[in-house]
Amino acid sequence: MSSPSERIRYVRGDLFSCCLTDSLAHCISTDCRMGAGIAVQFKKRFQRVEELKSQNKKKGDVAVLEDKGRFIYYLITKDKASGKPKYEDLFNSLEAMKCHCVSHNVTALSIPRIGCGLDRLEWDQVSCLLDKVFTDTNIIITVYSI
Repeated sequence: MSSPSERIRYVRGDLFSCCLTDSLAHCISTDCRMGAGIAVQFKKRFQRVEELKSQNKKKGDVAVLEDKGRFIYYLITKDKASGKPKYEDLFNSLEAMKCHCVSHNVTALSIPRIGCGLDRLEWDQVSCLLDKVFTDTNIIITVYSI
């Protein structure tokens, strides 16, 4: 198992410049609107919004697309795009993602500062959730910020 300092790494730069084998994750609402923030880039890059909607995921779940041998995780953290997430819902979504990662042998995950842009969660609390959820795994998380 990795220690927290080894498990979560920080990089300045474009999330989409990460290694092409890294899985990616970001937060969305149950309506899969993805009309603002980094979600717009995910929507343009990976498309397949109807496939996401057809998974019928609820707040606290994770929707998943497979793309060129890696997974794209859509953490469902709120009901409506205009709403604000709760830490509990983010935690539950992270747990759901971890389960998928572990069962599909994901070892590298690249993310933005999830929940901390337009959703205005506090990174100190979000990073604690990440550490808590992934503490018993060997998954390396790279956090990108511009």
